[in-house]
Formats: sequence, structure tokens, C-alpha cells
Amino acid sequence: EKINLANHKSAIKRAGQNEIRRIRNKSVKTRIKNSVKNVRLAVSEKSSEAALKKLDDAKSIIDKAAKKGTFHTKTASRKISRLTKLVNTISA
Repeated sequence: EKINLANHKSAIKRAGQNEIRRIRNKSVKTRIKNSVKNVRLAVSEKSSEAALKKLDDAKSIIDKAAKKGTFHTKTASRKISRLTKLVNTISA
């Protein structure tokens, strides 16, 4: 069990909310890392079709994370942009 240092009712509630958000954000970030890794793997194997499909999946996951507030919208845009640029190197 985790030790709660909060004393006031509102602080106890806030600590609980933070813990729930931390766990949710952690799973979303892990999912993003895995999808980005899959895109990079497909690019390294020079498989253009697989890379494009995995890029679409990664875009969707990253956009959802930005929408939920796990990532800032500009961070999500930057990640998508860099992945797209990477995939375009093998497509062109």
C-alpha cells in the first residue's frame, strides 16, 4: 500500500486523482513507445507498405494521447512529423 502524505480532505482526493492519472498516462505512453518502435522497425526492414500501415496506427494512438491530455498537442505533432519524415525516406 502506498503512503499518503496528504492531511486535508481535498489534498487526499487530489493525491488519489493524481495516482489514477499517473497510471493511465503510463499505459498510454507505453503504447505510444511501442507503436513508434514498430514504425522504426518497419522502416529499418525497408518494407514500405508495412511502415505506412504502422505509421497510420501510430498517428492514431499519438493523436488520441494528445486529445486526452497525456501529451501536449505540439509534442504529438512533432512526433508524427518526425515519423512521417522517416517513413518518407523509404517510400521515395
